[in-house]
Amino acid sequence: MWKEVNLINPAIRLELLSPLVAFGYHPPSLKTANGVVLDKPGKASYDSPASFRIIVLLTTISKIFELVMTVRLSTIARSKGLPHPNQCGSLRGLSSSDTCLTLTHEIKTLETPRVEVTTLFLDIKAGFDNVDASTLRAKCLASYVQSYMVDWVSSFLSERTCTLVSQTSSNLSSPVSIGTPLGSPISPLLFLLYVTPLHTSIPRGLMISYVDDFSIRVASPSYRVNIARLQGLFGTIAAKGRDLGVSFLVPKSELIHWGTPSQTTPPSATPIELAGHLFHPSKVVRWLGYWFTPALTPTHHFRHRLSMAQAVSSFVKRLSSPGAGVRPFLCHCIANGLLLPILTYGASLLIPNYTALRGMNGFWH
Repeated sequence: MWKEVNLINPAIRLELLSPLVAFGYHPPSLKTANGVVLDKPGKASYDSPASFRIIVLLTTISKIFELVMTVRLSTIARSKGLPHPNQCGSLRGLSSSDTCLTLTHEIKTLETPRVEVTTLFLDIKAGFDNVDASTLRAKCLASYVQSYMVDWVSSFLSERTCTLVSQTSSNLSSPVSIGTPLGSPISPLLFLLYVTPLHTSIPRGLMISYVDDFSIRVASPSYRVNIARLQGLFGTIAAKGRDLGVSFLVPKSELIHWGTPSQTTPPSATPIELAGHLFHPSKVVRWLGYWFTPALTPTHHFRHRLSMAQAVSSFVKRLSSPGAGVRPFLCHCIANGLLLPILTYGASLLIPNYTALRGMNGFWH
């Protein structure tokens, strides 16, 4: 319906939004949401709340307003220097490809015969659920963000309600006193601004983040020194996270020691201990849709992309049985719009070798 309204009168959306922005107000009728409870696949037991995820369904017109405010807040935040230079995601011109390109560039730049490079990958636990409105408001005011924008963000995050919808629930509405709703266009940007204090400068190292995914890269003459430095850095940012009310999902952390393609053995087996968990270096790490190996070879990445494309293709085939179903032209559109992006994701950073390219070409033909 809103698409049709936009065709008739494109200005009506902004005319509806302008009074709300002027008074820094988000109506209570747009603060209600339905949280659909879904099972996380592959869990051994579903006795814990961690075995489920909640998809938040918001009012359509509210999401349109939130998208407009996301564009405005992003511009204001950059002009005030709120995001850290090493933060990516939810900001124009800083995609997951840019994040991974920065990571690989720094690794290859530091790799010399007498320097070893190690990266620790971290994931914030339930990040969006821990955004505190008062803390975020104080941060924005300290950076001299316009008062109307600060008031609107505070209004948007306060006095929200959510109704959990599942097969066994009674669909009762409950107040939400903290956090920003998953599914909102502005939530990733608000979270990104909220966790900016976690970033710190690292001598001979670099911390990069993509919304709630963090990577810490350090370099030194030995891998053991790298491990000691990473343990200290983790303790520092974990303490900063506690001040913000966020924590890292330690069991999902991954460690990788980078090497060169000429090495025939793994660079090192030196593990790291974080909060009582021991992590051995991985042979392959998946981060932001990329599969990285110690030598940064593209084989694993495109092997996984090919496998994912084949799985989606087998599902798409069910839409068009021989002699019936979807027309060939539409199947061609599906292939170009769905299968090709899955198959070639990451090709702007990693160049497929002959073996990977042959398998990709065979599948595509």
